[in-house]
Amino acid sequence: MFKRFFAVLVARNLEFFRDRSALGWNLAFPILLVVGFAFIFKNDNPTLFKIGYVGDLQQHSISQYKHLEFIEYQDKSVAIEKLRQHKLDLLVSFDAKQYWVNSSSANGYIAEKLLLAETTQATAQFVKEAIEGQEIRYLDWVVPGILAMNMMFSCLYGVGYVIVRYRKNAVLKRLSATPLKPVEFLAAQIVSRLLIVVALTSAIFVACHLIFDFYLIGSMWWLLVLCVLGAFSLISLSLLIACRSESEEFTGGILNLVSWPMMMLSGVWFSLEGSPEFVQAISQIFPLTQMLIGARAVMLEGAGFVEIAPQLFILIGQSVVFLLLGALFFSWKGQTR
Repeated sequence: MFKRFFAVLVARNLEFFRDRSALGWNLAFPILLVVGFAFIFKNDNPTLFKIGYVGDLQQHSISQYKHLEFIEYQDKSVAIEKLRQHKLDLLVSFDAKQYWVNSSSANGYIAEKLLLAETTQATAQFVKEAIEGQEIRYLDWVVPGILAMNMMFSCLYGVGYVIVRYRKNAVLKRLSATPLKPVEFLAAQIVSRLLIVVALTSAIFVACHLIFDFYLIGSMWWLLVLCVLGAFSLISLSLLIACRSESEEFTGGILNLVSWPMMMLSGVWFSLEGSPEFVQAISQIFPLTQMLIGARAVMLEGAGFVEIAPQLFILIGQSVVFLLLGALFFSWKGQTR
């Protein structure tokens, strides 16, 4: 029994180490991830609270506090909307001696106490202003990110691994001997995964909405359109990744390389408000970012076609590019070694 176990163990190890592409990605990916995040988040003073302000920041001693990020705004109404959406923890007008806070924000409560603690008798007292309109809970802001992230993993791994497994098990080789054309095979994979992802995501959203009563002032139909286009773009990207590979380990490395930056830089869990401009620019290339921008605009701002048109057209354009490249480079038998 030990000989059989040892033989299988050695064979599997040899198979892995002989797959140079998989071995390379397993070594390179963690290093690239660490280097990338070390470069992007290279600030040694982590931000605890984001405080928007209008006027002269130096008028108040709170500006000397460490671990506070101050973001200047010219338009107070824009900043108030960001505060309502939990993109800011506190908004202060140093000229008018007023501040605004979202009472449903735990960070906002602490930031408010810091502001008031630094307001001495020699400094004019600040007047608290209530946010007009319904307050947006963190749950309302984060739920599009949770559902979009689930869609991302379902689309990327649910399609890419299947095609690679088909190719590795010679299923695609046998299909190539039939009248089935590559475009027909790819179209079937897209439609199948699209129907599954959209149906499950829609059912989860509706069920959770009935339970938690999400803040939703836009149309659910536009959310459905964004869901369909976002899923289509992610599926097309997965097809491009798996168009020639026959190694599950290598494909897994590529999928990780794509999915992790999207999950961290698309605003799934936290807003990128106030982050370096180049980080925000990089995040715009991800389909997940465009889907989240559109979904939150519909849910929290009541956006319609005009407001989300840039996101819709970007998702359509990305889908067309990914799909054309995937169909162009698709191979039944995989890459030639």
